[in-house]
Amino acid sequence: MSPLDNQIRSALEQSPHFLGHELRVETAEGRVTLRGVVRSYYHKQMAQETLRGMAGVDRIENELEVNWS
Repeated sequence: MSPLDNQIRSALEQSPHFLGHELRVETAEGRVTLRGVVRSYYHKQMAQETLRGMAGVDRIENELEVNWS
């Protein structure tokens, strides 16, 4: 696991928006892909905003799915 992977996972784990969610993160050459299921479009956006501006992150592909149930 790269230092960027660790930094991203730590940021998402520390956010109260994602407690109890299993988000999958893939990184490659500054591109971060987010996968998993969240409860709302707000949470989907917050996952992206949590990583925006992070050193080493050039592009975010937000493939999180929203499940209201």
